[in-house]
Amino acid sequence: MADGAGQKPATRVDIEDDIAVITFDRPEKRNAMNDKLIEELDAFFSAPPKGVNAVILRGEGGHFCSGLDLAEHERREPIEGVYHSRNWHRVSDLIEFGGLPVVSVLTGAVIGGGLEIASSTHVRIAEPDVRFQLPEGRRGIFVGGGATVRVGRLIGADRMREMMLTGRSYGADDGLAMGLAHYSVGAGEGLDLARKLARKIADNAPFSNYLMMQAIPRIQDMPRSEGLFAESLAAAMSQTSDGAKEGLRAFLEKRPPKFR
Repeated sequence: MADGAGQKPATRVDIEDDIAVITFDRPEKRNAMNDKLIEELDAFFSAPPKGVNAVILRGEGGHFCSGLDLAEHERREPIEGVYHSRNWHRVSDLIEFGGLPVVSVLTGAVIGGGLEIASSTHVRIAEPDVRFQLPEGRRGIFVGGGATVRVGRLIGADRMREMMLTGRSYGADDGLAMGLAHYSVGAGEGLDLARKLARKIADNAPFSNYLMMQAIPRIQDMPRSEGLFAESLAAAMSQTSDGAKEGLRAFLEKRPPKFR
């Protein structure tokens, strides 16, 4: 169904209980990223539907996302390019730090901007046909969606530099070993595992989930002593929360906890 401007939506959102499944829905473009797709991610993560406790991100048609849609790429003046890149950073931050845990199902092309979006998610599942690549250097451009920070942190600056210089691609097993994925599964098994993991995560205590998503990456950026102090604050806050009280009661009563 087209939106008010006559354009077909770039994503599809399905709510399954308290889990939202967001599907990139541009299969004819291998789900290449354009401004509309970013706008729709922005709209969802800026104001998630009430009651959603976890998100699954996937691509229609066998590919997660093949990166920037070069057919729609506009020539921009340098300052406009900076604004465009910074907006992309802002939306990626919404995915990573917006408060909802996000599980991504990585199939086919996870290239350029697609890898940048994937690296903003908290749990990444790779199917056998996945291809991780940063080909910008082979196209005369540079990453602009956060790869130098997020992908560089996952695999290290040295390996990311080699990926960009050579255009080298990696499959599921290499991606798992490098840290681009947390799970490697068989063909067609990614979404089922994503649903199971999203269910498990959504059933955690909300405040514990929040601290894990917010505190851990920030502590990694801190000097050692500051990081240990921040950890102590997070631990103390969590231990006095309603979730901790329920967790202790459930342990003593020998039953599963019910955090929500």
